Order: sequence, then C-alpha cells, then structure tokens
Amino acid sequence: MYLDFFHLNEFPFNVTPDPRFLFFSDRHREAFDSLLYGVEYRKGFIVLTGEVGCGKTTICRSVLNNLPRTVHSALILNPSLTASQLVRAILLDLGIETAEQDKLVHIAQLNRFLLQCLEQGENVALIVDESQNLDPLLMEQLRMLSNLETDQHKLIQIILSGQPELKARLQQPGLRQLRQRVMIHCNLEPLSAAETTFYIMHRLRISGASDPHTLFTSSAVQLIHERSGGIPRQINTLCDRSLLAAYVHRNRQVTLTDVQNAMAELSSLIGTQDSAL
Repeated sequence: MYLDFFHLNEFPFNVTPDPRFLFFSDRHREAFDSLLYGVEYRKGFIVLTGEVGCGKTTICRSVLNNLPRTVHSALILNPSLTASQLVRAILLDLGIETAEQDKLVHIAQLNRFLLQCLEQGENVALIVDESQNLDPLLMEQLRMLSNLETDQHKLIQIILSGQPELKARLQQPGLRQLRQRVMIHCNLEPLSAAETTFYIMHRLRISGASDPHTLFTSSAVQLIHERSGGIPRQINTLCDRSLLAAYVHRNRQVTLTDVQNAMAELSSLIGTQDSAL
C-alpha cells in the first residue's frame, strides 16, 4: 500500500522468517556461527533459546540455507507429534520413503542412511523448532536418535530451538542424560537501542530504500525501541504500522506522532496498550 509512496521494492517489516532480512546483532551472529560450527564439526546436540519474536526461526532457516551441499537437513516446525510420527517426519524430510509403519523399521532406515552419508563424507542436521513444546517421550526419542553414532562421529546433529521454557525443561531430572549431551547453547537477547536503529535501517535497505537513514526520525526510532523492548518481531509490527500511518497523512518521514498513532491503532485492535504488541 505504501511501497510506491516511500519508493520501496517490497514490504520491509513482514513478520515472516525470511533469511534475506536477517540482521546480525552480536548475539545473532554468535548464534548463527555457533550453529554452523556445531553442525560442521558434528557436536551432536545444539540448543538455541530466546524470547518469542527474537529471530530464532530466521536464524535456523538461514543456517539451513548456508549449510554445505554435503549436509542433508530436516526441519520439524510442529513438534506436536508422537515419537513414531517424529521419526517418520524426519525420514520424509530427508527424502526417504517410509512404506512400513513400524518405528523400529524407520529407525533402522534412518541409521542406514546416516551410515551411508558418513561413508560418502556427508553429514545430517535436524532442526526442531518450538522445542519447548516437546513432551518427555519426544525428548527421549531425540536423545535415542543421538545414540546413532560411531566411535568417532555423531551421525546426526540435532538443533533444538525454543523459547526460554526449553532451558527449564532441560533442567528436569528426567532429562539429565539429554542435558549432558548438549555441547553448544546459544541464547538470543533483545536488541539494544543502537541495534534497533541499525536493524530498522538494514531492513529498509534490503527493501530498496535509497536513503534508509532519513525515513524514520530519531525520536520515532527511540519510541519504537522502548515500546517493542528490542524484540525484532514487535519492531516489525510497529514499523509497518508507523509507515502506514505516515502514508495516510502523506508524511515522507515517519515521525514520533506516526509511531504514537500506530501504537494507538494496535492498542484498539488488541484491547489495551500494554498488550498491543
């Protein structure tokens, strides 16, 4: 709606996890590099945690896009499965046919595939998103899959990505065997005020803005940071509505008033300002 008005090629603040828009704060860069390192050097279990909207899924998708061609990958977005369904979903995502319904058969298929990959100098990575929702049986199934190994190599690298509740889940006594297998743990944090400014400029630049530094006033960016708490998804929501507010009033620059109008609109949609984003 406002693309032509602001001379943009695409919407800069969509909330979909598009790896092209990934902004590397120090913590995001550390997490991205650590996940790639964990897969490449066969570290087994890798955990990525962070608050809702901090960019975990975007990082995971970017990691998948940057894995070498010798790495096969599977991505589980909805962990609300039975243990048998989980193994079958992994096989299907790896492109392995599953005619049988027996879980033991599926695990044997997976093991053969992993050994074949090792013989050919290839690797396998599994990413489980929203891992805080995994029930104990699924957690145990993933631990058992990590037992598929040789004397020298982990055959499958498993990335658990989830909200902070995942850390609490892993502290449960019944999961101590899994917890002890976690070799890498990264935690994403909200963006600082300076990072929020760079984040907004970065997304505008990717979207085609010729001069992204002038599209938002400094006071507008400051309020966006304060109201969003530095959470990227909330920054996106506020920025998108602020651009729309500026467009409606034919303002070529997003001002503090535009952000306040966006906040008021979001508050009316949700019900109260405190829960607007």
